[in-house]
Amino acid sequence: MNTSASDRIPLLAVVGPTAVGKTALAIALAQHLGGEIVSADSRQVYRGMDIGTAKPTPAERAAAPHHLIDVVNPDDEWSLAVYQDQASAAIADIAGRGKLPILAGGTGQYLAAVLQGWQLPRVAPDPALRAALEAEAAEQGTEALHARLTRVDPAAAASIMASNVRRVVRALEVYELTGRPISAQRAMQAPPYRARTVWLTLPAPALYERIDARVEAMMAAGLLEEVRGLVARGYGWELPAMSSLGYREFHPYLAGESALEACVQRLKYNTHAFARRQKSWFARLPNLEYLPADAPDLLEQALN
Repeated sequence: MNTSASDRIPLLAVVGPTAVGKTALAIALAQHLGGEIVSADSRQVYRGMDIGTAKPTPAERAAAPHHLIDVVNPDDEWSLAVYQDQASAAIADIAGRGKLPILAGGTGQYLAAVLQGWQLPRVAPDPALRAALEAEAAEQGTEALHARLTRVDPAAAASIMASNVRRVVRALEVYELTGRPISAQRAMQAPPYRARTVWLTLPAPALYERIDARVEAMMAAGLLEEVRGLVARGYGWELPAMSSLGYREFHPYLAGESALEACVQRLKYNTHAFARRQKSWFARLPNLEYLPADAPDLLEQALN
């Protein structure tokens, strides 16, 4: 059943590539508009992964309420469907208390699921099947597993890189358990929001400078020690959390296979590449407004 425009929940989204300044703008908007922030970051949900995910600091979280940060441990099950459910609940709760929900982050799938109203398949994980598919990828190569997905679900395969084994495995898992392609189970239904989406942009050279400066600041803040601590607590590199950007780059160093400087440089390059990929997700979002992140009157423009 469609929701009339007057009944839809007002929702402000602040999106953009990593390091562009989303957190600062979202907090300023929350303070001016009486809002609370719902994170749309797939890594900030993990407890103990603070520096490498550029998680809002305690001071920033005190400046404006944040939701969906520090939700699960790095080895807990987490999925897009779970995120969508929790984000929808947080948005409804914020609006129900007379506050403005502000969705802020750079994880394209999370943003699209909420803003486009994705109807996701609720298929419980099958550990044995997952293990078998992951073993197949290890033995035959990621391209072979991706080719298998292409045969049964070409639409899903076209949107998933072969190197993203976790998503390839999930798509195959859904197909094997339901007999239907995951792409055929992802319909869209107009979400119950009146959404306005602010897309922060910067020219690539300026963005890469910010990214590199952020990586250096992360190292100075103790990123390597954070990674060491996670490994020491038994979190394996095979976990989605540990194989994510900002953490996987240090595996070769901790394994004695690479110099630290090379790992830091790889993190910078990988983050540049990630920022380029993020654009394709943002371009699909509804009701987009482009704002230059380095504008001196950025807040004023966002408030208009």
